[in-house]
Amino acid sequence: MKLKKNFDAFDFLQNNLVPMMFIIICAVCIPLSGLSPSYLLNEIVTRMGRNIFLILSLLIPIMAGMGLNFGMTLGAMAGQVALIFVTDWQIWGIPGVVLAMILSVPLSVLLGIVCGKLMNMAKGREMIVGYMMNYTGTGFYQLLVLYLMGLIIPIKHASIRLPRGFGIRTTVNLASMRQCLDNEFAIFYKGVKIPVLNFIIIALMCLIIVWFRRTKLGQDMRAVGQDMEVAQAAGINVDRTRIIAIIISTVFAGFGQIIYLQNIGNFPTYTAHSQIGMFCIAALLVGGASVEKASIGNVFLGVILFHTMFIVAPRAGVAITGDAMIGEYFRVFVSYGVITLALVMYEIKKRRARSQGGQLLAQAQREGGAQS
Repeated sequence: MKLKKNFDAFDFLQNNLVPMMFIIICAVCIPLSGLSPSYLLNEIVTRMGRNIFLILSLLIPIMAGMGLNFGMTLGAMAGQVALIFVTDWQIWGIPGVVLAMILSVPLSVLLGIVCGKLMNMAKGREMIVGYMMNYTGTGFYQLLVLYLMGLIIPIKHASIRLPRGFGIRTTVNLASMRQCLDNEFAIFYKGVKIPVLNFIIIALMCLIIVWFRRTKLGQDMRAVGQDMEVAQAAGINVDRTRIIAIIISTVFAGFGQIIYLQNIGNFPTYTAHSQIGMFCIAALLVGGASVEKASIGNVFLGVILFHTMFIVAPRAGVAITGDAMIGEYFRVFVSYGVITLALVMYEIKKRRARSQGGQLLAQAQREGGAQS
């Protein structure tokens, strides 16, 4: 008969500190903001429809033990490049979104392979590598859209080219594609717009992740995430498995960025991808995820709490200080602060577990010596 594990208040607080903090922040800021329940609910549902797919793309690398994939921004860049081509070809609506997703796949796969290989060269420092890959990728992306498009890569429509004849304008207009997914099968209930098709796509993504975890490749990734040396001894190609995890994440991030941008209706060509990775990772951590463990439930909870704070913070800042910019600064501070706090807590937890393991080993050696 198995004995129930005693409730450890310290462990519970450590594992749920970030969600509890955000629940308190939201509980304080919502009344101060003065926003109506229908408006707040409508904003939260809209943000869930456009952000959840992006955040779900982070789950596979965590399962493979590669931590938080800051390199997902590479997939976002691939999605933006695909949208530029689709805009130039004047293919709008859902067909344009689908074509953009198809076009983003080869570039996302290529970038995923490069990123995965670099991460394999720096095992244990994958998050740093992914973060630095953002800057490297941004340099190549800007070279592509600022000089090569229109000069070497044909761009027909002058509406998206710079006046000099090559390079893409600072903003790409997606007006003819705007909210094409959101409006399809949309339901309006008491002032709240429910983007049914978006949630169907998100549900399919969730089912794919659940199914993938049960496949041979998914089991291999979980084994690699638990212990790379044991997985290697069991005959699993660790490096290949890790690269596949990053490729899948990058491809899904490209899809997620396209879904996100079609909701917005335009995007700043050179900066639209810059904060995507940071905000998605922050939202996931707010939902109670960690560097080594994350679930679909963490994604949904994180989006609700993180974006509720994003909506109400500026209005709450006005109510408290009379300055909306205080709320803006607070949002940016919290985004970076949550990631820092989660990483610090992860390191503390890892050191605590290592210390307990060392104590148990020393105790076992003492007991063995006493018996001999």
